[in-house]
Amino acid sequence: MVRVPPTVARHAIVVRSLHDPNAKLVETVLAADALRRAGARRVTLVAPYLPYMRQDAVFERGEPISQRVIGTWLGRSFDAVLTIEAHLHRVRHLAAVVPGHAQSVSAAPALADWLRRCRTEILVVGPDAESTPWVKAIARRAKLPWVVCDKQRLADRSVRVRLPALPACERAVIIDDIASSGATLAAVAQALRRHGVRVVDAIIVHAIFGPGAEARIRRSKIRRLVSCDTIVHHTNAISTAGLLAPLLQRLSR
Repeated sequence: MVRVPPTVARHAIVVRSLHDPNAKLVETVLAADALRRAGARRVTLVAPYLPYMRQDAVFERGEPISQRVIGTWLGRSFDAVLTIEAHLHRVRHLAAVVPGHAQSVSAAPALADWLRRCRTEILVVGPDAESTPWVKAIARRAKLPWVVCDKQRLADRSVRVRLPALPACERAVIIDDIASSGATLAAVAQALRRHGVRVVDAIIVHAIFGPGAEARIRRSKIRRLVSCDTIVHHTNAISTAGLLAPLLQRLSR
């Protein structure tokens, strides 16, 4: 049961990170209905992490396209949906998945600012070719060298990575949008160490961390692991509020 005050502002904003989605999606949609009945003319959802975006195709017969189902449901319930780094592969913009006003904000500026504060020469490493535009934007903003790996996924928790030729460096930081099993971070870290990189750190946006993920990452000898605060976790070190606040101000106007 979701209850809101008897009267609310004309523009109501629901802020909820939707990791552990099966426990949260229904009450989030019910909140939108309750707010409209209490007088809200416009209801916006701010979901720093938006779930079910990775299932964007039928990979095996009998499967749904979860991205479309959840995107349509949220788009019909809210006037606007804002998120950070939606995991989109086969579509370029969130609006193609979520009806109405929908926007996925890049976390690149926040990650680059964090790297700049390190004040040391670091090689920025992307885990796969799909990460190239994102990693390039982060590295250029932070004025750091960068490379991306060639990744082959063998199973849910097994990947193989191949590194390109590396510039001379003692420290590298792996950048990824989601850490779920930790397999990709571990594989890239091990490859970097084999190539002589002495210190390997990692930055992720969404700290999902399924069972055993952190132990797998620790075994790979990643020195420091930090994440954005899109999902509350003890690795949170990078604030994303500044990415979303300007968008909300424009919507409110």
